[in-house]
Amino acid sequence: MSEEDKELELLKAKRMLEMQKNISHRQKTEEVKTETKKPQISLRDLVVKQLGYRGVEVLQNAEAQFPEESKVVIEKLAELIRGGEVSEIIDGGKLLTLFRSLGIRVRMQTTINVEQDGKLVSWSDKLKGDMKTESEKSSNPDIEPSTEYVESSKQSNPGNTSDTEHF
Repeated sequence: MSEEDKELELLKAKRMLEMQKNISHRQKTEEVKTETKKPQISLRDLVVKQLGYRGVEVLQNAEAQFPEESKVVIEKLAELIRGGEVSEIIDGGKLLTLFRSLGIRVRMQTTINVEQDGKLVSWSDKLKGDMKTESEKSSNPDIEPSTEYVESSKQSNPGNTSDTEHF
């Protein structure tokens, strides 16, 4: 029986060794899983975090108009940000300049606002309002148009060249 006991002890030792290997293997896989469970920030999100005033607006327009080209630009920008070569905030003007320097003509919607009666009004609305008042004046015969025609002094005195006009 002593031989059987020795074999039994040998089998137990082998089994214990296998169990230890399995435990260490499980621990390693759990460590790898916890590392991969860390939230992986997409390249776009990394770039968006670095964007400043109107930067997201420029990026969205670029992605809508030039999806493939903007994907490449985002990848390279993210690479530069991760490498620490780009650390400052990128505003919309800088991003638009970057795209244009690469030959990507991103179109942006622009509006011109002017102040009228203490409020900001778009230029087109102001022009529409001015056109309405002029058409009302021309349709009402009681109101004389305010446009005056001024003749220059050169036309009235064609021979006199010493007169100069000051504007």
